[in-house]
Amino acid sequence: MDKIPRHDPASAPPQAPPAEARPGWAALLLQHPLLRKYVPRLHADLTEVYARNLRKWLVIAPIIGGLTGLITTAIAIIILKRMWPPVLAYYLRHPWAMPVGLLLGGLVTGWIMQQFTPDPNEHSTEEVIRSYHQHQGAIQMRPFLPKLLAAITTVGMGGSAALEGPSIYGGGAIGSWLWQRLRRARRFRLTARDRRIMLICGAAAGMSAVFRAPLTGIVFSLEMPYKDDLAHEALLPSLMASVVSYMTLSSFMGSTPLFDFAAGPSFHRVDLLWSALLGLIIGLAAMVFVITFRHLRNFCVHWRAAHWLKLAIGGLLTALCGLAFVHFYPGPLTPLGPNYEAVGMILQSPHSSVELILFALLKLAATLFTLGSGGVSAMFVPLFLTGGSLGVAFAQSVAHSPALALYAAVGMASFIAAGYKTPLAAVVFVAEATGGHAFIVPSLIGAAVAYAVSGDASASGDQRLHEAVKEQALEDLVEPEPA
Repeated sequence: MDKIPRHDPASAPPQAPPAEARPGWAALLLQHPLLRKYVPRLHADLTEVYARNLRKWLVIAPIIGGLTGLITTAIAIIILKRMWPPVLAYYLRHPWAMPVGLLLGGLVTGWIMQQFTPDPNEHSTEEVIRSYHQHQGAIQMRPFLPKLLAAITTVGMGGSAALEGPSIYGGGAIGSWLWQRLRRARRFRLTARDRRIMLICGAAAGMSAVFRAPLTGIVFSLEMPYKDDLAHEALLPSLMASVVSYMTLSSFMGSTPLFDFAAGPSFHRVDLLWSALLGLIIGLAAMVFVITFRHLRNFCVHWRAAHWLKLAIGGLLTALCGLAFVHFYPGPLTPLGPNYEAVGMILQSPHSSVELILFALLKLAATLFTLGSGGVSAMFVPLFLTGGSLGVAFAQSVAHSPALALYAAVGMASFIAAGYKTPLAAVVFVAEATGGHAFIVPSLIGAAVAYAVSGDASASGDQRLHEAVKEQALEDLVEPEPA
């Protein structure tokens, strides 16, 4: 029987590899000597350029900005479109309804904070700053919705505050919450330090959206933790989140400037001297106001009465400020509520200096009673409204200048710089609000003088000096000597 010859693979002629096994043009290109030489160098350069792992912020910061923009939009629609306009119209038609409405608002706000939050005295910008310094950026999310609801009842019923408090708190809380959700994802490589960055990033997004002023939101949030420095590490994420947040709100409510504040002609040399004097006056006024506010706030915090009772009393006293003003000057201008419409009234309608000074005093008093008693929001808008009215009165009675908008801008920047210790944000806000650059130099002078005159007095009790933070950190590293 013949044997079947076996096939010898070695003796078989070579066959071409299948088409799918052949290297493609891309693989052949990558094997080119020049690419093999320079690709590793390019990789090394890009690794050095992105050593800070900036790529993660390209994903995280827009998410924070988008979520914050949606929440800020919801708050703005509820208060500015649905709640405050009918409440204000009713108050103006029936002034004696102010005590009833503000008493009800104080009772509801106090009950919400007392029943649904672990500490009814911790909220708004104060909580964000305290979290940044003391809790590594951590914010409890369980009382998140109750605090936003309490802010709506505070401002919507006529409390002398505005939307920046819940917007900054909402954005900061979202940043802190998102860090907790993403920290286990290896691709982001989030550190404990990143939580503080995301906190400030969210606060910047909230401020940018609520005022439709992205640059103001960025600078204010970076200045917010310190009296003498910036939170530099949060600059890039805050920039990206603020732009996205602003675009989110603008898609629902439009991009028209929030305040009816038209820029005027350029300034004269004498205006710079008057701006310095106005900054001096407002700096001293802001210092007195801030010191008074801190004393009243400390008293209310340590008073053992029920929180709803404190806010009910604060609401009644706030209503008296509104009643007093409309009694002497009946009209749409009132020191209650968010007061966004007051900017146009002060600048475009004739008001005597006495009326403007009385408005400023009652606005400050209403803010003391609203926020000092525990109302949930912040005082950025009350401070710049007070500064604006004092600036117009100064232009009419002291400088005798027709450039009312110029001195209103200087007054606004000066009061914000002195009250919040945020001089850069104050000037940037004026520039964005006016839509031009004509008032930047006078505002810088007024803000610098007011900031210097007011010293370290700040509306925020948790704001710190950066050098003091550094010294405390060094002291913590030094072991105490044995007794």
